[in-house]
Amino acid sequence: METWVIATVLAAAFQTARFMLQKKLSMGALSTAGATFARFVYSAPLVLLLVAVYLGLQGLSLPALSGLFWAYALTGGLAQILATICVVALFRQRNFAVGITFKKTEVVQTALVGLVVLGEGVSAAGLGAILVGLVGVLLLSGTPGLVGGHWVQRIATRAAGLGLLSGILFAISGVTYRGASLELASDDPFLRAMVTLGAVTASQTIAMTLWLRWREPGQLSAVIAARRSAVWIGLTSMAGSLCWFTAFTLQNAAYVNAVGQIELIFSLAVSVLVFRERMTAREIAGIGLLSASVLSLVLFL
Repeated sequence: METWVIATVLAAAFQTARFMLQKKLSMGALSTAGATFARFVYSAPLVLLLVAVYLGLQGLSLPALSGLFWAYALTGGLAQILATICVVALFRQRNFAVGITFKKTEVVQTALVGLVVLGEGVSAAGLGAILVGLVGVLLLSGTPGLVGGHWVQRIATRAAGLGLLSGILFAISGVTYRGASLELASDDPFLRAMVTLGAVTASQTIAMTLWLRWREPGQLSAVIAARRSAVWIGLTSMAGSLCWFTAFTLQNAAYVNAVGQIELIFSLAVSVLVFRERMTAREIAGIGLLSASVLSLVLFL
């Protein structure tokens, strides 16, 4: 199995664990923004330390960080923060499921953004696998049918706009992260991934520190007070992000995000094995289609 596939599957697993931890903290002393900030503030120092240790052990020097590298990295970091805000805003909408339907088009949008920004297209077979996976994701999301009745009114909503915008922003972040890593003059994909991740998480930490100090000053001290739990968010975030960035360095972002949707299967497994919830026929069908999509991408790319 190729390295980028292994990295993507591991990234999805770590991300599932991080979301579980963030959900727990956001239900306690931390706000949604505070729980998100914990991800960055406790992972950024670890990433920077890892870069320094790796450079020292390998006897390497830090690759030059060009202006284009920073343009890609900062664009991706900002897009990721804004995309998260859109998803959080979706939780307050009555027609949440319709918004999530549009958010789930992220992989298709990544293929389009990758073509426009980096000139990287996907093959016909790859696009077919992505579309099969999209159908599976929609089934797993429990999205209601958008046919019959007043379907136009159902999709012409603020929730739909937020979902579509979040998908576009997540697509931009994935593609620009890949663009940033490709700008580094190094033959070591792991080093390129670490340096890019370090630059992104450091900038996101600074940006969110300024935001919380302005809008939610009490959350800064709350994140520090919750450090015994929040540090695990940092650890899982660092591990997951490092795997994502390694995969983005090695492969087209659209393919990486398509395989990364296996996270939904992991989440469903947690609900069944941990919370003893039963699967519906819709969910079983969704797992089948998503699995077929991932296997197609793994075997035929």
